[in-house]
Amino acid sequence: MAASTTSTRGRTSLGKASDPLSEVLTDSWWAVGLRGLLGIAFGLICLLVPAAAILALILLFSAYMLVDGVLAIISGIKAARSGERWGLLILEGVVDIAAGAVAFLWPAITAIAFVILIAVWAIISGALMLTAAFSLKIDHGRWWLALGGIASVVFGIVLLIAPVVGAVVLTWWLGAYAIVFGVFLLVLAFQLHAKKEQRESKKPASKPAGRAAAKKA
Repeated sequence: MAASTTSTRGRTSLGKASDPLSEVLTDSWWAVGLRGLLGIAFGLICLLVPAAAILALILLFSAYMLVDGVLAIISGIKAARSGERWGLLILEGVVDIAAGAVAFLWPAITAIAFVILIAVWAIISGALMLTAAFSLKIDHGRWWLALGGIASVVFGIVLLIAPVVGAVVLTWWLGAYAIVFGVFLLVLAFQLHAKKEQRESKKPASKPAGRAAAKKA
């Protein structure tokens, strides 16, 4: 029994020591820390300069839509040459390019449209939750589901009334998330760095080449 327990412990410790994910993260602790710093920097930009963050996100969306539209049109041309259906691909590419151009030329309109889309989704989702709440038994949490639906509807109405303020608030939420995420990664990076130093301190010191040659002689 003792021998089996010892062997099991040996295999467990060996498995922990040879965990590939732990080894990779420990060796690249600086990359984890860099991700954390970038996340915190992005979060601070969203909190302190929300307009710039919104503009950057819209421009990134515009670039994506333009590239995606061009690729869709290229796919449509190839499909036409092969005798396959190409109309929908071309139409998709034109719509993507148009959306990307609108986002690039009128970023404010794009931001407001995005907020309105979220507002409509929140209202519809809240209404569905309220409808479902009436068919749920009281002892199964009917009022919690109803409160969730009311909160969603109120949130959507507020966004519709003040979409610009809603865009800023959404950017603040994104910034807060990025800062918390970045802090967690920084803490992880410090722990990984400590583990790396601990691992390196346990390595046996290599003997100098001169002493080894003298012993052999």
